[in-house]
Amino acid sequence: MMGRERVLALIDGEQVDHLPFMPITMMFAADQIGASYLDYATDHTVLVAAQLHTAEAFDFDYVSCISDPAREAADCGATVVYFDDQPPAIDELHARLADKSALIKLAIPDPLAGGRMYDRVRAAALFKERDHGGRLIEGWVEGPCAEGADLRGINTLMTDFYDDPAFVHDLFAFNVEMGLRFARAQVDAGVDIIGIGDAAACLVGPQIYDEFVYAYEKQLVDGLHAMGTKVRLHICGNTTAILAGMGRLGCDIVDLDSMVSMAQARDVMGPHQVLLGNMDPVRVLRNGGFDEVQNSLSDCHTQVGARYIVGAGCEVPRATPRENVDCLGQYARSH
Repeated sequence: MMGRERVLALIDGEQVDHLPFMPITMMFAADQIGASYLDYATDHTVLVAAQLHTAEAFDFDYVSCISDPAREAADCGATVVYFDDQPPAIDELHARLADKSALIKLAIPDPLAGGRMYDRVRAAALFKERDHGGRLIEGWVEGPCAEGADLRGINTLMTDFYDDPAFVHDLFAFNVEMGLRFARAQVDAGVDIIGIGDAAACLVGPQIYDEFVYAYEKQLVDGLHAMGTKVRLHICGNTTAILAGMGRLGCDIVDLDSMVSMAQARDVMGPHQVLLGNMDPVRVLRNGGFDEVQNSLSDCHTQVGARYIVGAGCEVPRATPRENVDCLGQYARSH
């Protein structure tokens, strides 16, 4: 089976020849071709070259357009700080929506208008043109809570839940519509699956998640499925308290970070949810030895059982030994 066929078959509950292998690589991928991360995040040709090189070198089942969470915010006019060799960052001291009233006048940017969103769309199209290895192509959008933090500032957003609930609902509705338009452009360009990054959601408890976040994540997931694309949810951090809600979203793949019990996630989300992860990407994958990586991965797989995809809890860190990444691939191909 080819990578795309393997992943889609697993999602659809069909027999696969071995476990899919879908680790997130960004800085690691840029380093594989000696590119600066500034170039990786701002030039789609560099990103595509790095992803294809890395996928071929380690036999990944997919390639991804992911680079940083600041693309939508940048096109909304947020101040973004760029660095030579680390990801772009939102300048929260000058948040785009520091003045809440600015939301009323904020227009959803056109993903094809030549900004940072368009660069990601061009990456998707270039993957479709160049990848003849049969790999799954993944696009990416920010989830409603993460994008809210990007536009408002994460600390301010956390107080908004209490101080101005109506504004939060308006903001999240805006973010969902923007995410769907951005995703539509990527789907039209050729992606097979859309990843949703909603890292800020790990900072809220189940009450706020259920009251504010879940409904908008669900709208986003349902809207993506209506486009005919698969959906992968990635929420960094300890999401133990919101596992039940995440499991109700209907995502095709749910990533889990290393702080979460895979056994508990399987118990809460049920036997049909495809789970990905979740070894510690730093302590084990980057800093551990081959045997430690293999044992940790085996433990993750054992806890999940069937409907499992090989990957770390989050991004493969730069400076991870090649043999440790190879270990993940060897495990996937032998199970």
